[in-house]
Amino acid sequence: MEEVPMKKLLVSALVLPLTLLAQAGKSCCAPTSTAEFAMLASDDKFRSAHLEPLPFTFVSADGREITFKTVDGIDGKGFEIKAPKETNAYVFMIHEWWGLNDYIKREAEKLQKELSSVNVIALDLYDGRVATTQQEAGKYMGEAKEVRIRAIIKGALDYVGLKAKVGTIGWCFGGGWSLQTAVLAGKQTSACVMYYGMPETDIEKLKTINGPVLGIFAKKDGWINPEKVKDFEANMKKASKKLTIKMYDADHAFANPSNPKFDKEAAADAHKAALAFLKKYLVK
Repeated sequence: MEEVPMKKLLVSALVLPLTLLAQAGKSCCAPTSTAEFAMLASDDKFRSAHLEPLPFTFVSADGREITFKTVDGIDGKGFEIKAPKETNAYVFMIHEWWGLNDYIKREAEKLQKELSSVNVIALDLYDGRVATTQQEAGKYMGEAKEVRIRAIIKGALDYVGLKAKVGTIGWCFGGGWSLQTAVLAGKQTSACVMYYGMPETDIEKLKTINGPVLGIFAKKDGWINPEKVKDFEANMKKASKKLTIKMYDADHAFANPSNPKFDKEAAADAHKAALAFLKKYLVK
């Protein structure tokens, strides 16, 4: 029998288990859907697809800055617009990768006026940091820790209380976290709207969503592409959850007026669909 050098035996002992692990359990090392989206922060094409927002200042007549306790001991932040009459219906709005800027605050107030009988809270998942350049946005999105974000969302749920009915809406980075918020809210979720955000792939997590989901996506999206949307549909079906898909012949971030690929017609139609969806399932 040929004698095998000790060095070769050691290499084989290290490589073989890794090879078997890669073949038998690739999914164990796969990034979560939120981590996968965060990786786009280092994608030059993704960054360049988001035109830097023009300077904008919004002074709200009815909104107010709020803080709330979180499980990690660091106060969470948000921007709240209360309904004229007391209600337990809330919409959690999740910002794009720029952070909770004045554009999002304006959208929050606009949505509250349109829905009328709901409270709207725009959550701050960046803890006060607001990006004005692509480099800053990529940095903040890449540095946002999932554990901290979940603590903020759970803190917001504690803030509104167990009797609250919760709807969610968000775009891009916020689109994915709109879906994750619906997961975290569990039985309190009444409706979820996600604009071109990363879909959750874990069927067990999807099973915990209580309300229906409206997914708004773009055929020309190079990141949240039609294939990912198709997989999302299949996974939601396996989870026995209600999903409505609106697919537009547009590019990623088509609903953002500051984006060079802004599609006014598609954005208007998507907003109309989102508004009708939230009214149907949250406003009763």
